[in-house]
Amino acid sequence: MRGFVRRWCNRRVLRTALVVAAVGAVLLAGATIGSVRWIRDGAAGHLFAEADVPDEPVALVLGTKVEADGTPSPFLTGRLEIARRLFTAGRVRAILVSGDNMHAGYNEPEAMRRWLLDHGLPAEKVVMDYAGFDTYDSCARARRIFGVDRATVVTQSFHLPRAVALCRHLGIDAVGVGDDTARRYAERWRISSTREYGACVKAAVDVLTGRDPVHLGRHETGVEDALRTG
Repeated sequence: MRGFVRRWCNRRVLRTALVVAAVGAVLLAGATIGSVRWIRDGAAGHLFAEADVPDEPVALVLGTKVEADGTPSPFLTGRLEIARRLFTAGRVRAILVSGDNMHAGYNEPEAMRRWLLDHGLPAEKVVMDYAGFDTYDSCARARRIFGVDRATVVTQSFHLPRAVALCRHLGIDAVGVGDDTARRYAERWRISSTREYGACVKAAVDVLTGRDPVHLGRHETGVEDALRTG
């Protein structure tokens, strides 16, 4: 009798666990679908090919991996190359590079600035944000710390809808240009593209909760100064 009761209880616990898991999966799928749709709707009409993007005062270049020797990864180089061309063509008048400076030995903004200066951009036109720890923080700080209200966002094309939608929800009249040259790194591109689904859910939560970026601080005039020069 005890064995029968034990087996019955075990089956009941298993059925309950399966039901809970199924409900959780349905809720997660619904949240993901809703978040992706929200991101796409927020970016709709504001994503452009490089040749067609409207002129804006600032290019916001979002950071990503820097190699161990301090040089930008191919993904980051693709973003910087677009920003360089936009500046050279007169489509933007200043560049804000926003990325992670998590410790003394890892500095995305410095690597980005150095690449741009090595490729001919004037130093006074490149402004660094050291606390762009994720896309939300980069967009929030561009608006709240650097006073950016109009910008062309530059990143990979799979990331672009989320970046533009976030910037627009955070008060920047943003358009975007996406890099596709990094598609040749097919495995990393596939992994990064897949991660966007989860990142869209996080983005929706960040906006709904209105969280502050990890670091705030006083207003910085770097972008304003860059726009006044030259």
